[in-house]
Amino acid sequence: MQVEPELRRALGPWLLTLYGLGCTIGAGIYALVGKIAGHAGYQAPLSFLVAAVLAIFSALSFAELAGRYPQSAGEAAYVRQGLRLSWLSMLTGLLVVLIGVISTASLLRGLAGYVTALLPVNELVAILLVILVLAALAVWGIRESVTVAAVITLVEIGGLIIIIVAGLWKMPPGMALPPLLPEGFDWPVASGILAGAFLAFYAMIGFEDMVNVAEEVTDVQRTMRIAILMTLTVTALLYMVVAWVALAWIPPAELAATDAPLAIVYERISGRTPVLISTIAVLAVVNGGLILLIMASRVLYGMSRMRQLPAWFGHVQARTRTPANAILFSAVIIATLALLFPLEQLARATAGIALTVFSLVNLSLVMLKLRGKPAPEGVVAVPLVVPVAGLLVSAGFVLWEIFKRFL
Repeated sequence: MQVEPELRRALGPWLLTLYGLGCTIGAGIYALVGKIAGHAGYQAPLSFLVAAVLAIFSALSFAELAGRYPQSAGEAAYVRQGLRLSWLSMLTGLLVVLIGVISTASLLRGLAGYVTALLPVNELVAILLVILVLAALAVWGIRESVTVAAVITLVEIGGLIIIIVAGLWKMPPGMALPPLLPEGFDWPVASGILAGAFLAFYAMIGFEDMVNVAEEVTDVQRTMRIAILMTLTVTALLYMVVAWVALAWIPPAELAATDAPLAIVYERISGRTPVLISTIAVLAVVNGGLILLIMASRVLYGMSRMRQLPAWFGHVQARTRTPANAILFSAVIIATLALLFPLEQLARATAGIALTVFSLVNLSLVMLKLRGKPAPEGVVAVPLVVPVAGLLVSAGFVLWEIFKRFL
């Protein structure tokens, strides 16, 4: 009987951290800063800080669970082990896949306009062209595809650093960075910071996708923990400083009124058209599509290996050691959604789905700890209060979203 090849363990701490940063630092930050400033005003950096503090609980839960169960389809595996419900485990895995394919399809719809502006092709051809390139990169190999994603991630980070450095360097005499702390913490100020933190929390989501490449990570217990914490820390610091510098140049109301706030900030600072920042934002969209395609395919692969999906999804291509069938299936579904459906409403729903998955994952770790299931040797176990806090934060955001719809 022929033995099915395994995935290649090729991701160390630095490459996995860059993959994680690519999951979190995407095109959203190039549009989100203004919306958060619209709620929090000059205290927008505090909103990012609060969001990072709220996200750290779930990040630590994911880090411990990835060490306990280092396999693809991580969230589905955690729910199966913690809640002991096969149907809920399978549903969790399918929800994670749904997040990936809907988000990627939505990104492709937005990207198609830029491609048609550069090349003499219609939208249908543009979408197919981009998804074929992304699928080819994903099949090529995990080290190769993640290296491409890492390079683009560095370009994205470079765009944010350009804004920070230029904003500080060209600050004229008499201009100062806005104070981080308000003069008084009355309810309107506090509620604005919290409303901004609610939006900023979504900008922190992405680190959870890292657990789905666990079978391709070297020394997974140590590497995953380091990469998740580094990803969240770097993301929070970058977002806070970018918001701080942006608000020194443009008032919150003006920043909130544009859909491309960082492009406007760059134009104000440099006096040039924001072609560079706009190009980096487009690259961020491409990078997001590649990373989400990798994530969705690994979840399908992992669920197949857990016998929750047909064995066809678990086939590993012998030469590249990638789950080629799962990648191609994900690409076909993404292309179909991008071509046939208006995805704006679905894309907005993905954040709610992600937070539901967060709630289930934190609850699973709570149940494992209550049953006295010890962490394996080499895995850093967090106190029970960490997944409890992660559950309360995630479920609270879900309930708040539901509540807002009925207001």
